[in-house]
Amino acid sequence: MSIHEVRIGALQGGPANLAQYRGKAVLVVNVASKCGLTRQYTELEQLQKKYAGRGFTVLGVPCNQFAEEEPGTPEEIAEFCSSTYGVTFPLTEKVDVNGPRRHQLYAKLVRVADVDGHKGDIRWNFEKFLIAPDGTVAARFSPQTTPDSYEVVEALEEILPA
Repeated sequence: MSIHEVRIGALQGGPANLAQYRGKAVLVVNVASKCGLTRQYTELEQLQKKYAGRGFTVLGVPCNQFAEEEPGTPEEIAEFCSSTYGVTFPLTEKVDVNGPRRHQLYAKLVRVADVDGHKGDIRWNFEKFLIAPDGTVAARFSPQTTPDSYEVVEALEEILPA
C-alpha cells in the first residue's frame, strides 16, 4: 500500500507530488490551526529539522472536519504556520480525512491500526502516520501522542533510510 502514487494538491496550488518521498520516511499528520493540540507544530518542526538530512519529512495535511478548527484559506494557513511556528515542512491542500469525501490518501492510511488496535476513522486533529521509505504505513499514533514522544522517535529511527 504505497502512498507514492496518491494524488493530492499542495497547500498553495499545484500537485504535492508524493512520489518525491519515495525512499524517504514521512510523518503524515492531519493538522489544524485552532486546535488545543496545535502546539504540536513545534515538535513537528523540531523533528523536521533534526531528521531532514537523514531522509525524512513531515507532511502536514490541513483538515477542517473537527470542530471547524482549520477554517482558514490556504494563504491564512501558510501564514499562520510560518509566522507562529516557523514551519518549514510541506503542507498539502485542505482535505476531508473521514466520511464520504475522505481523500484517497486517508482511505489508504486508516486501514492501519495503532498500538491500541484502533483503525478506521481519524479521531481528531494531529493523528499521525509514519510512512516507510517504500511508501507503506509503518506506524499510526493517536492525536495525543506527541511528535517528540519516545514511541514516535523510536519508530522513526528504525525506518530512516541508511
